[in-house]
Amino acid sequence: MNNNSYLKNAAIEGLLTEMAQDIRSRLDTAQISDPAMIGIHTGGAWLAERLHQGLAIGSPLGTLDISFYRDDFTRIGMNPEVKPSHIPFPVEDRHIILVDDVLHTGRTIRAAMNEIFDYGRPASIMLVSLVERSGRELPIQADVVGIHTPLDADQHITLSGPEPLALTINQGGRNARKDCTT
Repeated sequence: MNNNSYLKNAAIEGLLTEMAQDIRSRLDTAQISDPAMIGIHTGGAWLAERLHQGLAIGSPLGTLDISFYRDDFTRIGMNPEVKPSHIPFPVEDRHIILVDDVLHTGRTIRAAMNEIFDYGRPASIMLVSLVERSGRELPIQADVVGIHTPLDADQHITLSGPEPLALTINQGGRNARKDCTT
């Protein structure tokens, strides 16, 4: 497996600042004053912490571990570090900002939405992703994206962190990835 550094912490922090401005603009346009935010473990939770703080969202930050909601875990394997999900606010009729690190196939987001609906029916979900890459298998699109990165089928992009954050492009099979979300 060949790993190449793609973006370092300072560049990612710059993207997060731009993303926070875009999120705030979208919330203002939609007249949403009290959103709730949920980060998908692991990378999405790291990013959500920063965005939650930068946007000064009043409700506590929620986190999801969608391991048991994936429809492809028999193909890619279970995450050996399953964490509990924590949604410390009512989901029913809330405007949710859902944060993930890499939007690839769309299966992580589908699983996250399934789990969110187990907590209640949100009024809306705004999808935020640091990286949107090629290879979508489901019709899911992010509302706010930090960077669009076209990659070959045998390439994967991984966010490492939480301090410092860094993006790495990995060459190799899907199972060669470490802590990468799709």
